[in-house]
Amino acid sequence: MGRSPSHHALLILASLGEAPRHGYAIKKDVEQRTGGDVRLGSTSLYRLLAQLLDDGFIVEAPASTDEDERRRTYRITPAGRRALQDELGRLERVLRAARAVPGRRPS
Repeated sequence: MGRSPSHHALLILASLGEAPRHGYAIKKDVEQRTGGDVRLGSTSLYRLLAQLLDDGFIVEAPASTDEDERRRTYRITPAGRRALQDELGRLERVLRAARAVPGRRPS
């Protein structure tokens, strides 16, 4: 992976890491995961989905028989799971560094 996914793309990967979803379900899941702090607009969501498809982090999944055939369902790929885990690890290291206060003992 040449670059880190954006924070919004990371949230989409996390959503799809839990279960395959269509666009509206991803949008609602991200909103719920962030307590409403992140609300993806349709344009942003579908631009990010296209980018994640191009990067090979997600693929379109076959729609289930009970779904509207116009809805595209997406699922995370093994490369997407690796990118998600790598970026979560990187962000955890950044948070630890940011929280480190000289002279203070970790709790």
